[in-house]
Amino acid sequence: MTEIRASTVLPARREPVTLQTSDGLRLVGELARPEQRDPVATLICLHPLPTAGGMMDSHVLRKASYRLPALADIAVLRFNTRGTASERGTSEGEFGDGDAERYDVAAAISWSVAAGLPRLWLLGWSFGTELALRWGNDPAVEGAILLSPPLKRATDADLDGWAESGRQLLALIPALDDYLRPDEARARFARVPQAEVVAVDKAKHLWVGEPYVRIVLNEIVRRVNPTA
Repeated sequence: MTEIRASTVLPARREPVTLQTSDGLRLVGELARPEQRDPVATLICLHPLPTAGGMMDSHVLRKASYRLPALADIAVLRFNTRGTASERGTSEGEFGDGDAERYDVAAAISWSVAAGLPRLWLLGWSFGTELALRWGNDPAVEGAILLSPPLKRATDADLDGWAESGRQLLALIPALDDYLRPDEARARFARVPQAEVVAVDKAKHLWVGEPYVRIVLNEIVRRVNPTA
């Protein structure tokens, strides 16, 4: 068995993708699928704040795409929201402060449905959790996994929408987060009965360090494909 290190890239079918938004922009991305099997579920990754360096290659999302297709039969779609650049390329448009990105989230969901990808889950990190909560409560989506949610742009009304939908929420909260720590997170998410809040001891907002990356990926698999 391959020893998993921070830089390990496991086999997968990887292909560049282009998402077309309803307001006329082209967004660059990549889909990684299991090498020899069909995926059992799909992660649509929503990256951290692009004005602070967030992009589709932000390390937790990149490592999810490097490992989960092989280890858990999960397809991983990553893309750059409008105006965001990475090694894959630059998406058209300009940063919309979380508002215009509603069209980016819709484009990713629509593309995944059209591609026949199964069991769509949103995986948001920081700013990406705001996009998931505000714009990802979609009938095609099974649930959302939230890494370090600040709950700044997302409001209680957004949380109430998730509560009413019954769609699953899993919030992973670093004990040493810069914006929202576990006790406050439990209080904020209490209005969503089906939400699960998991506090991660000693972790920080950026999940730096391989032990914390493994905790995140294990929690994702536990929720999305527990038989893996």
